[in-house]
Amino acid sequence: MSKAVENLRAVKEAIAKAETAAGRPAGSVTLVAVSKTFDADAIRPVIEAGQRVFGENRVQEAQGKWPAMQADFPDIELRLIGPLQSNKAADAVALFDVIETVDREKIARALADEMKKQGRSPRLYVQVNTGLEEQKAGIDPREAVAFVKRCREEHDLAIEGLMCIPPFDENPGPHFALLEKLAREAGVEKCSMGMSGDYEIAVGFGATSVRVGSAIFGTR
Repeated sequence: MSKAVENLRAVKEAIAKAETAAGRPAGSVTLVAVSKTFDADAIRPVIEAGQRVFGENRVQEAQGKWPAMQADFPDIELRLIGPLQSNKAADAVALFDVIETVDREKIARALADEMKKQGRSPRLYVQVNTGLEEQKAGIDPREAVAFVKRCREEHDLAIEGLMCIPPFDENPGPHFALLEKLAREAGVEKCSMGMSGDYEIAVGFGATSVRVGSAIFGTR
């Protein structure tokens, strides 16, 4: 058994314990295995161990490795969890099942146009910059609810959830609580929050999916 497969099992067990501790139903949290920078040889054992939801940061990197694996495992769900440039919108719509990083009008328009052209409808999340960090993507939390409404009404986009990446040097709890509050106000059901260092905390704050990379695949 590969180390990644052992790690995968440990992460799944930790999620299950966190669900129980939070009084949430078993299986209510989706594990997104973040496979960015790892090649197909490193990823395949994790797929073969039963993992089916994966996250990638870059469109071009994902294009280079996932189509062949999806041909062998057609039930894989692929999520874009890194910043999206408008000139990559067509490729993103064609490849990904979920795009978690809608964060500005230009991206919303580009995705709406491409979804109509391609007749394909990846599920969409709005990324919220809960820490108001200048270097980080995501919409200002004070504008998030109105932005979700505009995505729906002006661009006809069905926003499924919100996503955040808290500042690495702060307690993530308040950021997770803020995202969950904004999700309720915006009328969306999903919260993508929590990574390798804090996913168990995120489960306690209502995460519906957690994005775990290094705790499964090791350091990059």
